[in-house]
Amino acid sequence: MSTPKQNPMSWKYCGDQVKRWRDKAGVTREQLSKAASYDIESVRSMEAGRRKPTLQLLQAADELCDAKGMLIGASTFLTPEKFPTYSQDYTDTEHEAIAIHGYAALLIPGLLQTEEYAREQISHSYPPLDDETVEARVAARLQRQEKLHRSPTAMFGFVIYEMALRTLICDADLMKRQLEKLLDIGKLRNVAIQVLPANRAIHVSMEGPMVILETPEHQLLGYVEGQYAGILSADPEKVSILVQRHGMIRSQALSIEESEAFIRTVMEEL
Repeated sequence: MSTPKQNPMSWKYCGDQVKRWRDKAGVTREQLSKAASYDIESVRSMEAGRRKPTLQLLQAADELCDAKGMLIGASTFLTPEKFPTYSQDYTDTEHEAIAIHGYAALLIPGLLQTEEYAREQISHSYPPLDDETVEARVAARLQRQEKLHRSPTAMFGFVIYEMALRTLICDADLMKRQLEKLLDIGKLRNVAIQVLPANRAIHVSMEGPMVILETPEHQLLGYVEGQYAGILSADPEKVSILVQRHGMIRSQALSIEESEAFIRTVMEEL
């Protein structure tokens, strides 16, 4: 049995505020549903936080309850989150990092994805995301990629397991364009892309992706991500383990030049 999706607390809070204002003003749910052009059950769901309160509902409620813009103002807090809650600490740290070294096991790293690859991955999240959230997260992922070209320059090192290059997120043409982007980004002087072939894979490379970040204060942080959680750690012992594992994986990977040739070979085979 699948776990039900937990709706954001902002939906519940804003819906509850609509109900409180409505009760205080003596406005019935029937009156609000008519003013907002929704059926009663839709209004009930939005007030309960089972469905996101819309700007249309907030505007109607604000006028009926004479809330003087206080309910309309809630719309600011209903915009989709750009990143999953568990990864927001990481993305904030990534933005400021001066060096990022990562290992990707099954998917192309977000910093290297094409827009269509990112959209395919995000739009097939489970439980499903609404279209507005998908577009917000795709845009945020592409915005993160600006760091590759930003000044002052940050250093990037990516090791990508062969299966990530061969996993068809959608179709062969999409993957060819994605691999072409890897080759283009790999030409940047501050970016190193290496491939770990399947026949060189070692045990630690099977334990999932990892990222090691260096802050402007030269502190090393480690990040690991699982099915529904991401952990950003500053614990020296834990970070040291990731550094050692990443070093071992990188030592088994192809050189930058060999990796470029390998990527071209995979493209030809698609």
